[in-house]
Amino acid sequence: MDNYIKYSSTRGGDGSLSYEKVLLAGLARDGGLFMPKKWPSFSHSDLKNMKELSYSKLASKILKPFIQPFLEENDILNICQATYASFGDDVAPLKELKKNTYILELFHGPTLAFKDYAMQFLSRAFNIALEKKGKRAVILGATSGDTGSAALEAFKGRENIDIFILFPHKRVSEVQQKQMTWINEKGTYALSVRTDFDGCQEIVKDCFEDLNFKDRTSLSAINSINWVRLLPQIVYYFYSALRVGSPEKEVVFSVPTGNFGNILAGWMAKKMGLPISRLICGSNQNDILTRFFESGIMKRKNISPSYSPSMDIQVSSNFERLLFEINDRDTNLVKKQMYDFKVDGKFKISQEKLNKINNIFAAFKIGDVETLDIIKKIYKEHEYMLDPHSAIGYGALQKAIEQKMISIHTPIISLACAHPAKFPQVIKKSIGISPELPVHLDHIMSKKENFKIIEPNLKDVQEYILNNMR
Repeated sequence: MDNYIKYSSTRGGDGSLSYEKVLLAGLARDGGLFMPKKWPSFSHSDLKNMKELSYSKLASKILKPFIQPFLEENDILNICQATYASFGDDVAPLKELKKNTYILELFHGPTLAFKDYAMQFLSRAFNIALEKKGKRAVILGATSGDTGSAALEAFKGRENIDIFILFPHKRVSEVQQKQMTWINEKGTYALSVRTDFDGCQEIVKDCFEDLNFKDRTSLSAINSINWVRLLPQIVYYFYSALRVGSPEKEVVFSVPTGNFGNILAGWMAKKMGLPISRLICGSNQNDILTRFFESGIMKRKNISPSYSPSMDIQVSSNFERLLFEINDRDTNLVKKQMYDFKVDGKFKISQEKLNKINNIFAAFKIGDVETLDIIKKIYKEHEYMLDPHSAIGYGALQKAIEQKMISIHTPIISLACAHPAKFPQVIKKSIGISPELPVHLDHIMSKKENFKIIEPNLKDVQEYILNNMR
């Protein structure tokens, strides 16, 4: 038992917890995020042997060290096979736009966004853990668009789970909202909060830090603050890199990101032995991450609504996990920096630490006008349609090439995180035509919406949860 991976909080409050406890807790009781106390590692030989594995078998192999002994290898494989059964024959297709430049399509799940890859796994993981304990749980999450729809789709109909999703009022796309609000089942609730995503996320964190409320409701999380939400996202980094030449070749990934979870999964893959030479971080005009990687100062500003609403974020929660690592796991320092950020809206790291992380990360800002131009250029040159978030990832890698941070002779994979049909107005503004809606999405758009508009007040949200949980 001692050989299995245990988890601790980035802020030092929770000591040595099992996978199961971390899954159900979501956020640590001290407000920190869970991290493994050691990292599994795959050798060059291990990676070569992974090349011919199916997506589900690869997922099982990568996730096994983090989950055992709670589940055995065959059980993990069964979950993975069930998770990805509806994603198509090629679970995560790679499209080669030009030599050494690929698009990794992560929108082949039920809600047409990369969040499906983790959420479909997470709902099954929760179900097994709760059934084993004979317990119920309340799931609480915030969304800037895609997390909420993926979570509600994955968790609907679970008898032992009530799920509440907070989304910013009038700040998600029409399709994203419809995907959340067409669902009308007991235990499934969408709340439109009169604030931005950061405001929704703050309410979620405050609910977790209210330990009386957390214990009373058996509260847990599906946002990427939940460690287990991140785990399945590691898989597609391995899967795609192995298909373009790893482990013999190093690979570059470009990732559009706001909350830092998706790109952190790439960093985790590197920690586990995948030869990634660079991780390119693409930000929209809400460029807190780009500014940080340039200056070493994480400073919050007001959110400016953009054509890429899922990235309209100024509090990148998952960054705390990277901060924990670059601080050499000094929990007191992390706690101080997070306190400074909450109170003053900023914190700073040393130049030495900034140089260290900039050896792997590079960050670029892509504004709305550039986003439209990138969508138009790629469509004209390759007859390929990028959604606005994916366009930011692609634009960031082009800037990295221009600044000679990466080589065009290295395989470059740009993550396409959502189907363009989720953002038809932006696509039409760029290229003059609307993307065709998949059949099941067209059906959703005509459904009646079921949601409640609520003020950004912790007490109101908690009361709504208490009055509606089963």
